[in-house]
Amino acid sequence: MKPEVVFGLEGAAWPALLLNAGGAVLRSNAAGTNTFGVALAGEAPPLSAIWSPENGQKPEEFFARWEQSPTVTADMKFRVANGATIKFTAAICTFNSEGRKWFVLQLLPAAAPGPATAPEVSAIAHAPGETKTAPDAGGVMLKQKLECALQLARSVSLDFNNALTSILGHTSLLLSKAEAGHPWRHSLMEVEKSASRAAEIANELSVFSRQEKEAQRSPPGNLNMVVSRCVDFFRGEHGAKITWKTQLERELFSARFDEAKVQQALTKILENAVEAIGGETGQIFVQTRNVDLAEPTQDRNVHLAAGAYVCIEIGDSGPGIKTDVLPRIFEPFFTTKDASHRGLGLALVYGIVTNHGGGVAVSSQPGAGTSVRVYLQAEKQFIPESSGTDEDLHGTETILVVDDESLMLTMAETILSEYGYCVLTANSGQKALAILSRDNVQVDLIITDLVMPTMGGREFIERARQLVPTSRILSTSGYVMPADKQTGTPYLQKPFTSYELLAKVKQVLMQTPAVD
Repeated sequence: MKPEVVFGLEGAAWPALLLNAGGAVLRSNAAGTNTFGVALAGEAPPLSAIWSPENGQKPEEFFARWEQSPTVTADMKFRVANGATIKFTAAICTFNSEGRKWFVLQLLPAAAPGPATAPEVSAIAHAPGETKTAPDAGGVMLKQKLECALQLARSVSLDFNNALTSILGHTSLLLSKAEAGHPWRHSLMEVEKSASRAAEIANELSVFSRQEKEAQRSPPGNLNMVVSRCVDFFRGEHGAKITWKTQLERELFSARFDEAKVQQALTKILENAVEAIGGETGQIFVQTRNVDLAEPTQDRNVHLAAGAYVCIEIGDSGPGIKTDVLPRIFEPFFTTKDASHRGLGLALVYGIVTNHGGGVAVSSQPGAGTSVRVYLQAEKQFIPESSGTDEDLHGTETILVVDDESLMLTMAETILSEYGYCVLTANSGQKALAILSRDNVQVDLIITDLVMPTMGGREFIERARQLVPTSRILSTSGYVMPADKQTGTPYLQKPFTSYELLAKVKQVLMQTPAVD
């Protein structure tokens, strides 16, 4: 049976194969099929069908040797369709999905013809992101290898985001229904916290693999709501030992921001503040304020042009940051914590804030605590905070959810049905179009994933609009991308919580339907 993982290399110009731990070829892209011909025909043919004895090891022996390494490159030989034996530079990537181990084998053209005698197979395990290039490899080889890494990062990130969206959606729904003293509430919050941390990994992969860095043009919003949600979460977790003081601007300037990303950045800053206090008692101070600059201003490393900003300041009473460490805190992979930390926390905060056109300033003195100030560009208008009542999120409209992942369909149906919506689901664009064609069905909103096999999300949206010109459409994806200019639809980034889904659905339903 074919695996339900996203391959992501179908369009690559070089052969790419997806294998299981036993060495069976579960999927081959078009270049692989053209290169090896009938040897890869049939259901899960063995890699040994194209493996050259000159490699010196059997396929299963080779993969067993390197199965613990995330990335391996080796010069190897394979039998192609015309019977010849060709030397390739093989790039092998190992990953786990759905509890099983998979290998992606990509065969790049060797930089030069191999010697007449059989070479000894040499393989070097690399850290993720490193690349082995032969001294005589040209720019084309380097570009192809980089594209391999980007394709794999996109694929793994997409799988992560689909699974995490399901976890976060179900967990946040249960948390919204559980009373403060519910015996399971603490465990649910731990699940949500763990899933949020895992989402950071998926986000790092997405940031690495994305090819466009344009910030999404979001509607203006009130940052007090995001700040309050983050503080409430940490106060519930650490209220016994930490004194929390919040001072939120009553009429905060509006700002355009990606809610999920800003929440992720603030969560990381609050996490650091809590860790700084450690097991001791201490205080965390959170403030939002308007900043209106008549002339350019400098705050530590941040240069602020004249204009309006929202400043979110988070301070702690911890031991502070050492003077020699402070200049390096935004460096990727730099950390003063134990080896379990990747050193990407503040680098991620910096990336999120700067992609919004803002800046992050940090001041600290040993023994006197730390203050982190996030500046985001703002508009001099006030948007009242939403009451956020449960009733505001309910509806009675009919929603069609389209996604090739059954986890996503189940999660969306569970949440939306709980809040009164009539939900229809389809696991492909073709099935969704069949539902829209029924005379007795009127759909008020279509929620569709953008990355689906056979019929992609963009093609489905075009055909759905031809069928139902007035349809409201909300697109989702696990990729980091700007506002979807090609589809012209509102966009919801995976992973998302139940609240984010419900709020976005309500927002889109309030819009006037499109008319051709």
